Amino acid sequence: MKLAAIDIGSNAARLLITDVRMIKKNKPDFIKSNLIRVPLRLGFDVFESGEISAGKTAHILSTMKAYRHLLDAYEVERVKACATAAMRDAKNGPQIIRQIKEATGLDIEIISGDREAALIYESHVAENLTRDGSYLYIDVGGGSTELTCFTNGAMTFKRSFNIGTIRLLKQQVTEAQWEEMKNDIRNHLKGIKKITGIGSGGNINKVFSLSKRKEGRPLSLELLRDYYKEFSSMALGERMSNYKLREDRADVIVPALLIYINVLKWVGAEEILVPKIGLADGLIHSLYDEVCKQQ
Repeated sequence: MKLAAIDIGSNAARLLITDVRMIKKNKPDFIKSNLIRVPLRLGFDVFESGEISAGKTAHILSTMKAYRHLLDAYEVERVKACATAAMRDAKNGPQIIRQIKEATGLDIEIISGDREAALIYESHVAENLTRDGSYLYIDVGGGSTELTCFTNGAMTFKRSFNIGTIRLLKQQVTEAQWEEMKNDIRNHLKGIKKITGIGSGGNINKVFSLSKRKEGRPLSLELLRDYYKEFSSMALGERMSNYKLREDRADVIVPALLIYINVLKWVGAEEILVPKIGLADGLIHSLYDEVCKQQ
């Protein structure tokens, strides 16, 4: 079965195409066929002016038309598409969603921050974790950060905060917002000992790649601090040149690290796992569950 997910974020739009196969009895394997990322950077418009510009509207329409062609070329059977913080905040978001529908036939759902956080559970993260451990899933995007806590195999806390990489670059995150995030985390997670972080998002995946760690090995909080200091000391061009980063990664990687460092510090976690999963994976699992229920 060929399934696909489209995640329209504040920094980029992703198309994930997955082949679902029943290799083991009653346990499907999700095999990624392709992952395409286009840096739309919608948040740079929305978090400043409150709407998506004509130029970026044209860009998102051309991207969705290209995704439509790819869906047809891969003979995808079902697709689930969502938009997050930037589209949520854009005054003309619903209008653009209608334009996409008319041009491509794709139904894009603008999801709430809580729904975005809940979809983390759909990616079945907890299945691969020890039943008696505590884990905090940290998904950092351009417009928001989603936190989901698993304790003893069950989800015990989920929350979305309007603290994201593009908002930080635009200096639109206040000290009061940082304090609210810190207090909320500490109030809900107090008494839970030895929490391990689980990181999601392009920035933490890039740091993991740069670290040369073997897959499955965690990154330490100390290492994240080292990268933060190093990147912060460089101009944008130096980051791009020294670490072979695209511009749309080189600018947001510093505020992303700040978010991960603060959250890990507030929960007393000394390390973070980076399993290369995100909202698109959650959408695929959610879609698969929907298909199974309809059969």
